[in-house]
Amino acid sequence: MQELVSSPRLVVKGASQIVSLAGPARARVGSEMGDIGVMTGVDLVCSNGLVEGVFPAGTSSSDGKCLEIVDATGCVVLPGFVDAHTHLVFAGNRLDEMAMRSAGATYAEIAAAGGGIRSTVAKTRAASEEELVEIAFRHANRFLANGTTTIEAKSGYGLDLETELRILRAMREADSLTRLSILPTYLGAHAFPAEFTSETDAYVESILSTIDLVAEQSLALWCDVFVEEGYFSADHARRIAVRAHQAGLRMRMHVDQFADSGGAALAAELGADSADHLEYTSTAGIEELARAGVVPVLLPASVYCLGLLRYPAAREMIDRGLPVVVATDFNPGSSPTFSMPFVTSLACTQMRMTPEEALTAATINPAYSLAVGDRVGSLEQGKQANFTIWPCQDWREIVYHPGSIWPSQVFVSGNCVV
Repeated sequence: MQELVSSPRLVVKGASQIVSLAGPARARVGSEMGDIGVMTGVDLVCSNGLVEGVFPAGTSSSDGKCLEIVDATGCVVLPGFVDAHTHLVFAGNRLDEMAMRSAGATYAEIAAAGGGIRSTVAKTRAASEEELVEIAFRHANRFLANGTTTIEAKSGYGLDLETELRILRAMREADSLTRLSILPTYLGAHAFPAEFTSETDAYVESILSTIDLVAEQSLALWCDVFVEEGYFSADHARRIAVRAHQAGLRMRMHVDQFADSGGAALAAELGADSADHLEYTSTAGIEELARAGVVPVLLPASVYCLGLLRYPAAREMIDRGLPVVVATDFNPGSSPTFSMPFVTSLACTQMRMTPEEALTAATINPAYSLAVGDRVGSLEQGKQANFTIWPCQDWREIVYHPGSIWPSQVFVSGNCVV
């Protein structure tokens, strides 16, 4: 993330509510997900880019050392959203696929007709690294405008060595140029490129070689694999996971999106940090995730944008004690949204999460799932002063009015960036 010069001391005054998400130094589970720390009559104080604390209104600037005051009268203050599943860098769009889906075409039928991931791959391969950096920069600023200050970002639209490395370098450059914190994942196992359709083992071998280069060049923190019929098998995933661990990369996995293929149990077997999608995961699969401590990352906007009806069993996962996370799955085909407020609204209306649980799943839980919970995701002493100010008096209005309220100001390390 771009270095910013922070004010020595900043006080946010007059807010109707400050929602801290303060709590135990770990992801929240069970009833903890409903305890979000809503406070009234308080000021948020930040020093040198870090949160100093939340204090009773009027008591924080009496020493005369306050150099900047932010007037949040009648507004809500939240931590910056943390989006744990995005596909930040790709060229082009897939606008035509919306009409195809409206006419009844399925995800698989669109892919078979030359659309889907492969169509974006062709456009991305044709883009220069400079063009990909520009795209990443533009997307990053749209995340910030929606109140997101940290994202996980996957490659996966190159599907060859040169383009995958180019995408990851573009992410690194965007991270240095923008105020958004970008945490990279290598997703060479997103689909089989056209040139390897009948040589799947050969393509997996190329992924294994690329993992080594990605690790040597410190281009990613995680490796990901899309396990689904017609994509990558459990055996492929095992081979990729072994090489990733040998190279020092952790695993994240796309599983059980279109069928219960045992993906959740596979993620548990492989010690993945997260299992993402999980629309068709069974009770047995949920039990395996809980046993192995794998974090479920749920992507309701993908279900919505594909016009499907089956959402992940979030209620069952929470009741089982899993630290549920929600994310946008921002990508050009199945979830072209930057909006975590929209995702939290879907979590409530379609997955029966409470607004408090949805907010936890969009802030502190994803922060811990990405191993940055000690720095972001809540407004607690010593954490980065990443917060957003919303033009409403009750934080629940953000969920209540899906896609209708945007933050009036976004702060990163105590600096207003939007």
